Amino acid sequence: MRRRLSIEKIFLGMLGFIPLAILGWLFHCPSIWLMFLASLAIIPLSKYIGQATESLATYLGPALGGILNVTFGNATELIIGILALRHGLTEVVKASITGSILGNLLLVTGSAIFLAGWKYKKLQFNKTAALASASTLLLAVVSLAVPAFFYSTAPGIDRWVTEELSVAVAILILVAYLGNLFFMLWTHKHLYGEAGKEESPSWNWQVSAFILLASTVGVSFLSEILVTTIEPVVHSLGWTELFIGVIFIAIIGNAAEHTTAITMAIKNKMDLALQITLGSATQIAMLVAPVLVLASFLFEKQLGLVFRPFELVTITLAVLVTNLIVEDGEAHWFEGLQLLIAYGIMAVAFFLHP
Repeated sequence: MRRRLSIEKIFLGMLGFIPLAILGWLFHCPSIWLMFLASLAIIPLSKYIGQATESLATYLGPALGGILNVTFGNATELIIGILALRHGLTEVVKASITGSILGNLLLVTGSAIFLAGWKYKKLQFNKTAALASASTLLLAVVSLAVPAFFYSTAPGIDRWVTEELSVAVAILILVAYLGNLFFMLWTHKHLYGEAGKEESPSWNWQVSAFILLASTVGVSFLSEILVTTIEPVVHSLGWTELFIGVIFIAIIGNAAEHTTAITMAIKNKMDLALQITLGSATQIAMLVAPVLVLASFLFEKQLGLVFRPFELVTITLAVLVTNLIVEDGEAHWFEGLQLLIAYGIMAVAFFLHP
């Protein structure tokens, strides 16, 4: 309880970055400082979006609550992604999708297993549920790889053909995700029963709805500030859009969720921790990515699902190594360390990638 209170105080304290970010925007603060201020301000708002969503879900019941979680569970990533698309930053959006998947599978799952493994000699979890999520991610890898392979093996293909393929794949991925949701909420909900037993509502439904609305508006405004700083930072620091998307934007969008997963693991609630990390990676690949593809048609520059070969290789390796670790239903701290080292290797490679 004391640890939870200290974490809550940290998030409350981080709300102070909101007025600082607004002042920095009003007085034309240097882009690098404005990027960091906006990013730090988004983190607590993302946390309160998640907390308000969870509170409202308890009042709506499992079916409507599950739909609400799907709608707002990745609100921050969707908002940042849509605003980046509005500014024509399609490469940043694709990189953030890659980074969110890698971050959840390697950085957060690795941190959760590593820290919990120091406290408990053997960590056990529901193998069936973990493998169901992991196998769904393999389908996501296929859906991301096919457009890229199609584009690379069909030289001179018209751009609209690739866009049509991306749209078709996006729609099919959404169908698969809805099937996964039906699996989790109805036909096999007993495999995921621990999630609903974790906490009572943080607030009543009126307060939860207000906090959800206010936090979403705040994230939208701050994300607009964040997105406008990307190109100036690329030019001033020499960072690539690939690195900013994969590491920086991805971590900002998922920071609050990451904290929850690690906290649950330290409490030896590994089923819930893995449900958060694997479930979030699945939502990014099978909900956020296709929604952004379809949303991009509202703007001048469309988002295709043609990822760079290097991004596809890292996503595939992350999914495979995660499958290997969860397939026996047990884990220990050294496996968590392996995941963290794998993420570190990839992070360095993305930083150095031209």
